[in-house]
Amino acid sequence: MLDSCKLKSACNLPLIYCKKINTSGTSNADVPLADPGMYQLDITLRRGQSLAARDRGGTSDPYVKFKIGGKEVFRSKIIYKNLNPVWEEKACILVGHLREPLYVKVFDYDFGLQDDFMGSAFLDLTQLELNRPIDVTLTLKDPHYPDHDLGIILLSVILTPKEGEHRDVFQTQSLRLSDVHRKSHLWRGIVSITLIEGRDLKAMDSNGLSDPYVKFRLGHQKYKSKIMPKTLNPQWREQFDFHLYEERGGIIDITAWDKDAGKRDDFIGRCQVDLSGLSREQTHKLELQLEEGEGHLVLLVTLTASATVSIADLSVNSLEDQKEREEILKRYSPLRIFHNLKDVGFLQVKVIRAEGLMAADVTGKSDPFCVVELNNDRLLTHTVYKNLNPEWNKVFTFNIKDIHSVLEVTVYDEDRDRSADFLGRVAIPLLSIQNGEQKAYVLKNKQLTGPTKGVIYLEIDVIFNAVKASLRTLIPKEQKYIEEENRLSKQLLLRNFIRTKRCVMVLINAAYYVNSCFDWDSPPRSLAAFVLFLFVVWNFELYMIPLVLLLLLTLNYFLIISGKDNRQRDTVVEDMLEDEEEEDDRDDKDSEKKGFINKIYAIQEVCISVQNILDEVASFGERIKNTFNWTVPFLSWLAIVALCVFTVILYFIPLRYIVLVWGINKFTKKLRCPYAIDNNELLDFLSRVPSDVQVVQYQELKPDPSHSPSKRKKNNLG
Repeated sequence: MLDSCKLKSACNLPLIYCKKINTSGTSNADVPLADPGMYQLDITLRRGQSLAARDRGGTSDPYVKFKIGGKEVFRSKIIYKNLNPVWEEKACILVGHLREPLYVKVFDYDFGLQDDFMGSAFLDLTQLELNRPIDVTLTLKDPHYPDHDLGIILLSVILTPKEGEHRDVFQTQSLRLSDVHRKSHLWRGIVSITLIEGRDLKAMDSNGLSDPYVKFRLGHQKYKSKIMPKTLNPQWREQFDFHLYEERGGIIDITAWDKDAGKRDDFIGRCQVDLSGLSREQTHKLELQLEEGEGHLVLLVTLTASATVSIADLSVNSLEDQKEREEILKRYSPLRIFHNLKDVGFLQVKVIRAEGLMAADVTGKSDPFCVVELNNDRLLTHTVYKNLNPEWNKVFTFNIKDIHSVLEVTVYDEDRDRSADFLGRVAIPLLSIQNGEQKAYVLKNKQLTGPTKGVIYLEIDVIFNAVKASLRTLIPKEQKYIEEENRLSKQLLLRNFIRTKRCVMVLINAAYYVNSCFDWDSPPRSLAAFVLFLFVVWNFELYMIPLVLLLLLTLNYFLIISGKDNRQRDTVVEDMLEDEEEEDDRDDKDSEKKGFINKIYAIQEVCISVQNILDEVASFGERIKNTFNWTVPFLSWLAIVALCVFTVILYFIPLRYIVLVWGINKFTKKLRCPYAIDNNELLDFLSRVPSDVQVVQYQELKPDPSHSPSKRKKNNLG
């Protein structure tokens, strides 16, 4: 049964206009609302007319949401590039009572961005006649701009009472679901997709080529491939996963685009994959013809069983149930190293409560809810209305595919007619979690560079197989489906330049030091260097290279445990991050000043490319440094094991045999696995080591002592 809640700004929403309403029949005016029954609301979403244009091309990609009592009960498919879309989709909704109106909201789909609001309306269910089909015309309005004409939506609705046995059965099922099965699994399976290549795509540029990329969408889930410049036969070799929510499968919408700098990207073609026709636990190779365009896309699609991802009440706790805990420990025991290498571990997150949140509404309160994210797994709590100290008491469980992932917990304020307001966020690396400890985490700003108002209480447990985690470190890191668009920022460009300069200066200073030995600036130092040079060159063997790196790692380890830690807190990066945050605030307040930058897309793209290259170069150097500094002990130990293995191999096996095996593997890899995704194990390893910026972002801030759980209990007793 749908929960009821107070409506915001209902007086600003538009009324409805009905036509073809029969005057005979039973009216809901006679329905006793104090004793609500169950009703079935059958809706046919017909079409839209004269909708608002939200894209630069003077069109929109509209879709429709239905909401009752603040909960989304239906979402339509997307109609691309159309201001007069025809949906003809049906929805069957069970309604607990008729006090809550049906809210209809229209949005313009923007891949990778916040979808644009196109208008809303509501349907008063108490004014509908029972058992009579009614055609309804809804006039869309924006509550913030009530004078704007945003078009109309046409529906057909019929409201039917669910009485007698049907009502009893439904209420019994609701009780059973809420009281017995309070632990709910969120998705029924995983769809693993590998985008292999495109063939004979349509040329969209004047040079007879294209810069193609591909967008995927399954329900609310989205993925965007990398851009392949100047080719009609791109080779992507990208792998990603979608969650499968429906038992019968679903349809994956695929669109191919040509990237254009300074203007809207060109549409190349579209195709679909109907998952209901694919067998489970089997890899399918699909060659898909692009409709409304030219060429083919080649994919590998695999449907597998559900992962252990769930939401439960605090009383339903997997790790406190002794039998379930033993099963989980057995699943990730050292004896099951080669069983399902993708299943590295188990994460349980208890979201208990938050205190002292920011007031986001004009009433001095907020309507907070919490979003828990691990890579592309994203789960939400319920909303606690009009409260700055909400209690959620929910338990989330996730499968861990990469032990180097970062758990992100974000608190938002719910708003009905616009996107949720940000209240605070924490980012917690899985390897830094202390099992079973309830901690108060200080909420940070969007950039994770400084504190914002409020703390959140979490209790987290991580169980994982160390060998599986080590092996997974050497394969490509999972990319987030949707990441924030790169933007041009003076502070960000300056920060990346300074970081790159610091890395380059290390090499320059090392070169100066070596040159000073050649120039005999310090005779004792030059004499020692000369003797060391003769000794190393005369006795040099290849195995000494990993041996020296191993000794350097070991030396730093003993310096750290002996208390002679030479690692310094990077205050320079922290200061730059704070400056960048201030610039973001100025940009938000002075959005009209961005107009000039928005008009010079080509220059902006070049600057963004330079900005990103500097970031990559600086991050590469910082990750090498942080590996030897034991910033993440798990990775440093893994490096020690790898260097020991390399040292032994190089000591006992002649170099020619090692090069021979390496070359044979490289030349035959495509023959043995034609659809294998190329990767470099060393770069994959370094991608798991945090850069200096990430180290600052993941630092845990010290909470205010007044927010400690023990002090809170004492205050409650008083």
